[in-house]
Amino acid sequence: MNTKYRSEMELLDAVEANAALFEKNYHGCAQCVLAALMDTFPRIRHPEAFKSATGLAGGVGLSVEGSCGGLTGGVMAISLFYGRELQNIKDPEGDRFVSYRLSAQLHERFVKEFGTSICGKIHQQVMGKTYRLNQPDEWDGFIEAGGHSEKCPMVVGKAARWASEIILAEEASRG
Repeated sequence: MNTKYRSEMELLDAVEANAALFEKNYHGCAQCVLAALMDTFPRIRHPEAFKSATGLAGGVGLSVEGSCGGLTGGVMAISLFYGRELQNIKDPEGDRFVSYRLSAQLHERFVKEFGTSICGKIHQQVMGKTYRLNQPDEWDGFIEAGGHSEKCPMVVGKAARWASEIILAEEASRG
């Protein structure tokens, strides 16, 4: 566990609050989850990974048709811990299967909580309407509905917390 926190609960509360605050202030759901997790778990802090999450916002390129950026940011963090390395792409040890298993757990949390992992369908669940974020006229409605002030920060916070719970459980199982 990160030693700047007195307990696991304090760590989980902090990562959730941090991710939500990043989303509220800076936007970009995948990057906000990843930034909060990188802050909490410094061993996965990689500026290039953070940068690579840029286009994942709003279900990929603000399309709202792909996976929630909160989910994809969490999967990136999990994979930074447990994924295979480029120099070992053959992966005879099967590292990628750990990442697959843990990423599936995060996906399952989204489905359990929201009934889906698709950005636009999560909009429907939490805001009552899907907002096509790449359409300027719908962007304003998204903002007015609390998209960046309340709704997406809540989703992003949960995603960061869930990813942290999964990482902490895996680390504990490894001794």
